[in-house]
Formats: sequence, structure tokens, C-alpha cells
Amino acid sequence: MKKENQISDSIFKKRLKRFKSIKRGYYSLIILISLYVMSLLAPLIINKDALLVCYANRQYDSGEKYEDNNYNNIWDNGEEFIDEYNYYFPVFNNLFGKKYFEAKNFGQKTVLGKKRFGAPHYRFLKNQFEKENKGNYVIMPLYPYGPYEDVITERDEPFTDINNNGKWDNNEPFEDNNNNNKRDNYGPAEKPNLINILGTDNQGRDVFARLVYGLKVSLSFGLIVTVFAYTIGIIVGGTIGYFGGKVDLFGLRFIEIFSAMPFLFLMMIFSQIMKPGIILLALMYMLITGWIGISWYVRGEFYREKSKDYVSAAVSMGQSTWKVIIKHILPNALTPIITFAPFAVISYITALVSLDFLGFGLQPPTPSWGELLLQGKTNLQYRHLIIVPLSAIGTTLFLITFIGEAVREAFDPKVFSRLR
Repeated sequence: MKKENQISDSIFKKRLKRFKSIKRGYYSLIILISLYVMSLLAPLIINKDALLVCYANRQYDSGEKYEDNNYNNIWDNGEEFIDEYNYYFPVFNNLFGKKYFEAKNFGQKTVLGKKRFGAPHYRFLKNQFEKENKGNYVIMPLYPYGPYEDVITERDEPFTDINNNGKWDNNEPFEDNNNNNKRDNYGPAEKPNLINILGTDNQGRDVFARLVYGLKVSLSFGLIVTVFAYTIGIIVGGTIGYFGGKVDLFGLRFIEIFSAMPFLFLMMIFSQIMKPGIILLALMYMLITGWIGISWYVRGEFYREKSKDYVSAAVSMGQSTWKVIIKHILPNALTPIITFAPFAVISYITALVSLDFLGFGLQPPTPSWGELLLQGKTNLQYRHLIIVPLSAIGTTLFLITFIGEAVREAFDPKVFSRLR
């Protein structure tokens, strides 16, 4: 009987199959990736700016067809013309830094009885076009609220400010839209409702929008710190672990100096001086403390691996030092490092939330889970400002924990080893 040739799977494929077989970790990874992709696409799904505006300005523009009654090849007042519809994409223009549209570009002169300057109010513009019924229309994102705008004041019933003091007084007329004989005044913080599904914060901003954008910020911060911290930690730890001797002696002293630095005080000082964004804050965190833990792990792994026979064999065959480090030792030293990675991401996300909660992280008005928690602490009567961010943080950390457990089990060297 003829035997079929069987090709053995690589160790990586075996580990990948093992990871997929651990359902809670595998499905947690799918869920987390889906949520992160949704947060990256948030400007197209959750935004106050329109995806598409179809608008004809009801005036002659160069290039439009017209009836040249006096045959002078110039459009004159009174001559009929075909008012062509133009298509505008505000969200994409803002994303790619192209032309910025103003309210006057779409004939939006007033909003809630006040002159409108600057960017259009696209939700009101959509209602305006629907009332005019002249063929113009606006397509908004699925959730038409942004993370930075005040969405509460627009729900207040309009009034005539007779004394120009910027607020409604009892004797001033107002539009009683719901016929309850009183002027409705909202916010700023409102509980979850059918309009703002997770309510609003203490500045009238939509909590759901800030939560989704905050997910992008938190996961991006964790991933950025992990990538840079692992890069520096592997280089430093691998170097001192392989060469040992004086390199190890001075290298450890260098690491101990950074370990002794007061992390929180330094972050407080730097954040006040630099006003960091997400990338700068991630680099600050990584340089001060993020790389230290992983360098200890790599150093220990290199010390353990370099004494094994396959390293001696590689050296005796004339392999260069850096080829021995990168090609032979590093792949065998990565197993505990990879299993530690998800838990490192958890610690980095927790650190960001803590810094934002203390007021030394990302600068307002950046959407942040820690900033929402800070609002909840100062406004205990608005329980949704505490429950919502804590639920998001807990869910994210649980998902990453399940992923970490699955990765640790799949990469267990007792199950699959490169040197078996």
C-alpha cells in the first residue's frame, strides 16, 4: 500500500490551530478587532458632519447651461438656466484636509434664530432641505452626533432674546413646540434617551460618541506603547543578556536608574509642559517606564537560551554574532514575551485611564474613558457617567484577558517546542 507524503505543520501553524481551538480567546479577539475597526471608522459612522450633501444654489454658476436670448454668449439676468445639483462630501473633506465648507455655501443663514457662521449645522440643514422640498438633500452618518459638539442646547426651545442677555427671561416669547405652555430647557448632562442613547456629559456632549472615539484612543495608545516598548526592550534586554559581563553589569544599572525614576511626577511635569497628544503621550510613557519590564523578560530568556547546544553549534559553524542573536536565540526567546503582550496592553490602557482620570493624560477635549470617569466623580448624580465608562473598560479588559490566556496556552513550550 502506497503511503502518501505528509507535510508536517510548522510550530507557528500548530500554535495558531491551538489558539483557534480555545473559543473564548478566539472569539474575544474577533470581537475586539471588530470594535477597534468600528472605532477607526467612527468618522463615517458616528459624526456630526454629513456624508453627502446634494445642493443646487438656485443661482447661475459658470458652466451651467442657459438660454442665450440676446446671443451675446454671456448669461444675463432673467435668462433661464439649468441649475445643476452639486455633490459635496464634508466628512471625507475633513478627513483628508481638503476644502472646508461654510454654512453660507449651502444657504444656511440662521440656526435656532441666530446667524450661522463657520461650518454648517448638518442635522438642521437636513431638516431645512426636507421642509423646502426643492430636491436638495443631506445624508448623515448612522449616528449623527460627534464627540466634541454640544448636542443639548439645540434641543432647547428657541426664544426671542429681547434684552440681549444671552438667556431666556420669563417675559420673553418662545416657540412652544410641544404645547406644554412652558419653555423646555435641557442639560447639560442628560440621562440616556432615544436621541442620545447613552446620555450626555456635563458639557452636553454625546457620551456614546465619546465612548467609541475613546475606544480608538485607548486601544491605539496600548498598541503604540506595546510596539515601541517591545522594540526597545528586546534590543536592550537581548544585548545585555547575550553579551553578559560588563555589558550586563552596566546595562542593569542603566535599567535600575530608569526604574527608580518617579513615573507619576515625571508624567505630571511633562504633560503640563508639552500638552501631549496620543502619540507623544505614548512615547513619553514608553521612554519613562514602558520598556523596562519587557527588557527584564528578554534578558532572562537570552541568558537561558544562549547556554543551549544549538547556540554553540551555530557559533561553531561560523555564524555572526547578530545572526545568532536574531535568527537563533530570538525566535526561541519570544514565547514568554508574546504571551505577556496582551497583559502588557491591559496595563498600558489602565495607565492611560488613570492618567486621564488624574488630569495628567490627554488634553481636553480629547475623548477619553478616564475623562468620563472624572466627570462621573464630580457629578455623582449622573450615574451614567460612571456606569458607562466603567462598563466599557471592564469589557475591554475582559476581552484582552481572554485573548491573553488563550495565547499563553497556545504558546506553551511544554506543548509545542522548537527544540523537541
